[in-house]
Amino acid sequence: MKLVIVAAAVVLLIFLIVKVKLNTFISLIVTSFLTALALGIPLAKIPDIITSGMGDQLGDLAIVFGLGSMIGKLVSDSGGGYRIAHTLIDNFGKKRIQIAVILASFIVGLALFFEVGLVVLLPIIFVIADELGLPLLVLAIPMAATLNVMHGFIPPHPAPTAIAGILHADLGQVILLGIIVAIPTVIVSGPIFNHFLHKWYPQVYRIQKSIPGLGKVKEFKLEETPSFVKSVITAMMPVILIGISTILKYWLPNNSFNKAIQFIGNADVAMLLSLILAIFTMGIGQKIPMKQIGATLESAITQIAVMLFIIGGGGAFKQVLVEGGISNYISSLFANTNMSPIFAAWLITAILRVSLGSSTVAALTAAGLVVPMIAQTGVDPVLMVLAIGAGSIFADHVNDAGFWMIKEYFGLTLKETFLSWTTLTSVISLTGLISVYALSLFV
Repeated sequence: MKLVIVAAAVVLLIFLIVKVKLNTFISLIVTSFLTALALGIPLAKIPDIITSGMGDQLGDLAIVFGLGSMIGKLVSDSGGGYRIAHTLIDNFGKKRIQIAVILASFIVGLALFFEVGLVVLLPIIFVIADELGLPLLVLAIPMAATLNVMHGFIPPHPAPTAIAGILHADLGQVILLGIIVAIPTVIVSGPIFNHFLHKWYPQVYRIQKSIPGLGKVKEFKLEETPSFVKSVITAMMPVILIGISTILKYWLPNNSFNKAIQFIGNADVAMLLSLILAIFTMGIGQKIPMKQIGATLESAITQIAVMLFIIGGGGAFKQVLVEGGISNYISSLFANTNMSPIFAAWLITAILRVSLGSSTVAALTAAGLVVPMIAQTGVDPVLMVLAIGAGSIFADHVNDAGFWMIKEYFGLTLKETFLSWTTLTSVISLTGLISVYALSLFV
């Protein structure tokens, strides 16, 4: 009976979002209330469960997510992202142009969310493709694949950061092991997939003279943008600080120096220090007035406000499932099978992703369902975070905004978008899962 309730809740959520066109946050809250009633949770407890689910979720995420968005906005608006991409592409040349695009997307993708990174990098690779006489998709596929991988696997992006909090996984280890998983995933879904798609479906590789749907693109003079080194260090600083503290945590004795390093490497502290650095390197150092810097920071918060509410709603839905006993029930079902907890986490997330469209909502819901598996099986929670991240990328299609962005920007028909982009995201997801399995042999 409980599985029927979960299935009905997911169907209701899909119906409200896709058919009724109701706001995703409201859909999540409505679904949470109705699911709680169906699960027999006492009426008086439901508001507290919803509130605590939202509060716990946003409490773990808001600072990292908010400060990360501000850093990314500063890097973008100052021309730092433009400098990174332009420098790498200039130095790699035409033969290794895809490698340059991947590296640029990898660095920019650490600071910017998928949609923002796409808007920042697309005009740059369009100009390069036009100058080299290449079809836009030759460069766009490795760029979009890399940005998508970063968005799904690497904190401070919202889903992996939130999942790490739910599963009590060490954020530093998620970053380090996430990068290890990301490398083969990007190679397979970028250049290798590009090669085979060009061979099997060449009609999507067209020379484009414009970027449909992008609107006015902010233009930069290269000499007025921050230096390459400054831009790279600023974009990567959160990962540098958290990564160093994670590595030294196991190498240094538990003394005052190590405690100071761990404090600096705390996700909240690392993001705050990185933002202060970004204000100087991407703002004051570029002679940008503080008033304009303040407007940029405010704009960054405005852009993520809706996402924060959706994440909070996902946390509320997750808490209802936990309090209603669904999490333990589903975990017990998987405990009685021979299915690997890593595969189970991926499969649950992939099904939710295809159904709901939002990778973040799918990941948060799945994380709430698989929590007991960790205690029952002893699987490393970091591996579960990465497995859920891989599942959250699976088969992007018409119920996700990213699908339509790709269709419009790359000038594709609906059929072409399915055969190229939906296939690509499926390849990313499956390759990520295989990479997590490979990693599990060594950790």
